[in-house]
Amino acid sequence: MLFGIFIYDGVEPIDLATFGVLSMARRVAPQIRICTIAPKAGLVHLSNGLDVVAQFGIDDAPACDVVIVTGGPGWGAQSRSRVTLDYIRRLHASGKVASVCTGAMILAASGILDNKVATTKRAVVPPEISPLKQMRDLYPAIEVREAALVDTGAVVTGGGVSLCIDTTLHILETMLGGAVASETARVLEYQRARSANMNSEAFLAG
Repeated sequence: MLFGIFIYDGVEPIDLATFGVLSMARRVAPQIRICTIAPKAGLVHLSNGLDVVAQFGIDDAPACDVVIVTGGPGWGAQSRSRVTLDYIRRLHASGKVASVCTGAMILAASGILDNKVATTKRAVVPPEISPLKQMRDLYPAIEVREAALVDTGAVVTGGGVSLCIDTTLHILETMLGGAVASETARVLEYQRARSANMNSEAFLAG
């Protein structure tokens, strides 16, 4: 089972916790494989100075069981990239796309969230504008929710920053079962945080 992590210049490094969760999950479910995909293969400059290497570009990306679109300050440029938006639409057509943090803003720009429920990052440092508010203002066809994550069946959108961990665990549960997700959370020593988030009224919408 192949999981793709879509990255680009300006991704917030903490969103690579998506890769970290899947890496730990391989101890529980060795059939998991992970790859990184970017607009072009090679060096990707994440936010605040971290450089990583994307294994694949959009043109040579393998068929994945799901691709998780990460977030960060670079989302604005990606939301205007025809190549990226076309790729998102192709992923959606095959039923294989999710997002964490402001990755949902890229999904919104592609149109795949129209007439669906979705969420994205809420908390910001002033004078930044909340991406959740921007989603409401820019994409009125989306029913925007203040939730930790939204699962519509066709698309999963996760909330801000650290909630990428919960979103990835939720995707694992959906695809490989509750036992794999729970054991991965245990190995991560994340059980208490996950339990607290799951018991929140605003945890899951869809």
